[in-house]
Amino acid sequence: MKILVTGAAGFIGMHTCMRLLARGDTVVGVDNLNDYYEVALKEARLAHIAPAERFSFVRLGIEDAEGLAGLFESERPQRVVHLAAQAGVRYSISNALAYGSANLQGFLSVLECCRHHAVEHLVYASSSSVYGGNTALPFDEHQNVDHPVSLYAATKKANELMAHSYSHLYRLPTTGLRFFTVYGPWGRPDMSPFLFASAILEGRPINVFNHGHMIRDFTFIDDIVDGLVRVLDKPASANPAFDAARPDPASSHAPYRIFNIGNNQAVPLMDYIGALEQALGKVAQKNFLPLQPGDVLATRADTDALDQWVGFRPDTPLKRGVTDFVNWYRAYYKL
Repeated sequence: MKILVTGAAGFIGMHTCMRLLARGDTVVGVDNLNDYYEVALKEARLAHIAPAERFSFVRLGIEDAEGLAGLFESERPQRVVHLAAQAGVRYSISNALAYGSANLQGFLSVLECCRHHAVEHLVYASSSSVYGGNTALPFDEHQNVDHPVSLYAATKKANELMAHSYSHLYRLPTTGLRFFTVYGPWGRPDMSPFLFASAILEGRPINVFNHGHMIRDFTFIDDIVDGLVRVLDKPASANPAFDAARPDPASSHAPYRIFNIGNNQAVPLMDYIGALEQALGKVAQKNFLPLQPGDVLATRADTDALDQWVGFRPDTPLKRGVTDFVNWYRAYYKL
């Protein structure tokens, strides 16, 4: 197939492109290479993909509706993986307008292009952040997610609602994937694995929020991509058992689905730090701080629905995933 991947220079985007190319698909990558974090890393990711014969790249912001429409017109992708977004929970507190532009206007541009070019399936990145103030673990897709605690989370919830409207109005098959704390080689420098590794190796203290009393469902990048590609291959369909009197948030009378992708493991933050210390061979200096605005205390994914839909359940052990990340980090930065 010919598949268009937005956010191709991003962490998940690069790995997704590589996986699709490895199985024989033609991939058109789109990214604006913004400077939210170091552009050199994004360029290095693209350089890692570039040797593939069936890969082409276009530097373009998804907010550019006219430019995006022209790209769809010329390339005619059969399916679309939409990963481009303004990321970051904390950044959304001080840079709100960036999220309206990229995550709302940009997503609308993608939906419009998919609608007008008869795309077979749109798979897009949602986030575990949509669970917001929910405290009932594990999180499952049938729970209410109307209480976001960050603007970033609110934009991801909005994306799910926008996708549903297009699935209903235009029968566009859409699937939203709620990613849970993704980590691994080529990761994002603004996320804790990267921040912790650099600080530990440089002898700087790491900031441990809520005094370390946090739980996360750390999900290795290979598991994320495995689940994503399997979902891409099975376009969303209407739920024949959908009951409008008791609507299920994860499905619809329209071709619309929502799935969690997580490791289904509640890992205390201090255990993750311990695994990172062991892999690095160095103990971290810890600066314990209060909970940050927008953060949640705990996440854990119920992945039963994903397993039932595509027969996949993420299961990479934390120790192996952390070791793979550390080995890449040392090699990339020559440490």
